[in-house]
Amino acid sequence: MAGGNVPDIAAIQDAARRLVPVLCSLPLMESERLNSRVGGRLLVKVETLQPTGSFKIRGAWNRIAQLSPDELARGVLALSSGNHGRAVAWAARATGARRTVVLMPQDAPANKLEQTRALGAQVVAYDRRTADRGDLISRWCREEGLVYIPAFDDPHVVAGAATVAYEVAKEAAASNISLHGFAAACSGGGLIAGSALALGALSPVTEVWGVEPQGYDDTAQSLARGDRVAVQASGETICDALLSLTPGEFTFEINRRRLAGIISASDDDARRGMRAAFEEFGLVTEPSGALALGALLADRKRTEGRTFAVVLSGRNVDSDLFVRQFADLDTSTTPASFNQVEAR
Repeated sequence: MAGGNVPDIAAIQDAARRLVPVLCSLPLMESERLNSRVGGRLLVKVETLQPTGSFKIRGAWNRIAQLSPDELARGVLALSSGNHGRAVAWAARATGARRTVVLMPQDAPANKLEQTRALGAQVVAYDRRTADRGDLISRWCREEGLVYIPAFDDPHVVAGAATVAYEVAKEAAASNISLHGFAAACSGGGLIAGSALALGALSPVTEVWGVEPQGYDDTAQSLARGDRVAVQASGETICDALLSLTPGEFTFEINRRRLAGIISASDDDARRGMRAAFEEFGLVTEPSGALALGALLADRKRTEGRTFAVVLSGRNVDSDLFVRQFADLDTSTTPASFNQVEAR
């Protein structure tokens, strides 16, 4: 890795090779009806069918597969609302880690709690409103000797996440497709930072857009200010995997220089994306995982006459919540808002 541990294309390629035995090989998906809705071409990168149901397996595996035998013998620790914890538990079990502890908020979806426990992890609940997460992590590492696996603020995790866009760029180039834009969900910023690095190397003309839930637009506000800021939890979104209150320190340094902008999207945008993924491709997605797709579908002026790739980033949703979102979709909602930011 070059440039102060920021993953370069060689590190991303190494991660891609490391992930070959782990990932499902899935082509970009396309729908005539969705293309008609956006007035251009929409290429969908499906991460919902990966092991553990989200893109998170990429960063977790790339980090854990490089642990030493001594570190695996000590065991690993993750802090997660669900998808990262499940991915860490899966990767830790596959690599023979002695122990896995996942700190999860008390209000995490039951599906994510149950699936993480089923993979052999010890799940420890905390109150996301009152807990000092940094203190929790430090205490568990200090007292139990565990190796912390960050969800996003780590060069190996970012390099793993970067393989999403790396695969998109490689497949698009093989088909002689020029990508005008790329959109993916943004919370701590690991997926979109890695994507920006990969596309910067392989398709520098491609605009890279992050997508955040309204009320949790910490990256958008930080980009506008030129420095990391924290937002107050609004508690008013169904996107439980995108509740970051401040961008990662490592990821923000990448994103503030490389992103074209941030899309602030509504819950109805998430529902719109869930419905489109189900109706067009037969895919189940969680609200957070479909937010980027729904945001692009909500604003045709950004996609008219252009080719965008978009990531369906996760599927781990309680079945009753998934069904309920279709009934709750308000078709009269206004489009997502796009905030152009300048590199600083």
